[in-house]
Amino acid sequence: MSVKRRTILGLAIGSMIASILPAKAAETFPERTITLVVPFAAGGSTDLVARLVAANMAASLGHQVIVENVGGAGGNLGAAQVARADPDGYTILMGTVATHALNPLMLKTKPYDPVKDFAPVSLLVLVPNVLVINPQLPVNNVKELVQLLKDNPEKYSYASSGNGTPLHLSGELFKSMAGVKLEHIPYKGAGPALNDLIGNQVSIMFDNLPSSSAHIKAGTLKALGVTTKDRAPSFPDVPTVAETVPGYETYTWNALFAPAGTPPEVVSSLNKAANAALANPSVVAKMKDFSATIVASTPDELATHVKAEIAKWEPIVKSTGVTLD
Repeated sequence: MSVKRRTILGLAIGSMIASILPAKAAETFPERTITLVVPFAAGGSTDLVARLVAANMAASLGHQVIVENVGGAGGNLGAAQVARADPDGYTILMGTVATHALNPLMLKTKPYDPVKDFAPVSLLVLVPNVLVINPQLPVNNVKELVQLLKDNPEKYSYASSGNGTPLHLSGELFKSMAGVKLEHIPYKGAGPALNDLIGNQVSIMFDNLPSSSAHIKAGTLKALGVTTKDRAPSFPDVPTVAETVPGYETYTWNALFAPAGTPPEVVSSLNKAANAALANPSVVAKMKDFSATIVASTPDELATHVKAEIAKWEPIVKSTGVTLD
């Protein structure tokens, strides 16, 4: 056999092996621990949902799913890390409306493409946001807060889980629609922001309802209004912000994504495990407790959802004028 023929044969065999290995790996997935990246600090709503789902995915997968918090840049650092990860299913992302709709619309420099750089796995839950204050702030409802802010322009500030997050945009939309002034203080996640709110270093915050619910029930925070169209079932006595500021509405969601190029069989395994976790009665009860609506979608349904969210938020982002470097 000539050198040329041996070279061609070697390349052909190598190509065949290369095509077989990913398929074999997909068939045996998973063979080790999976890392679920939460692109925010511990303690926030996304972190709570992630840990609850991750703990219950192991039953279907046979291996642990551990949560790694990679906070910063409004979720962009963690999302970009997963976008660059090996597409083998062992590094996945807990994405949100921030990572897959708002940030890509606001950022001048885009570290990833929310559609092209990810393989959708499952839309897990829809989550209401809530306007909360430190109890020492002398107001009892949204109307009184609006009046306080108008009487004291530029005196107060509000916290959020980071620049470009839905909580940031919730505050900017409130400022615009209520005609008030508030300084925005971004944190690396809802957890650190809540700590400062409870400690009265900042008086006002837009948060995801799940991460604030325990503090509201304990009385360490006061809920003035939920940001969805309808009142939250777990807090029926808390009015909507829209009851005072007509037309106001924001919310967030949590979804699983893998890096683009992850084998369909691996995506399917992750999807089944995540959706099985959401069907666990204890998980259902916990989600209901903090008013998160379970979706448990297919990968295609999540892909459609992301595109629809980008289309929905684009005019809102433009109207508020929020941009990020």
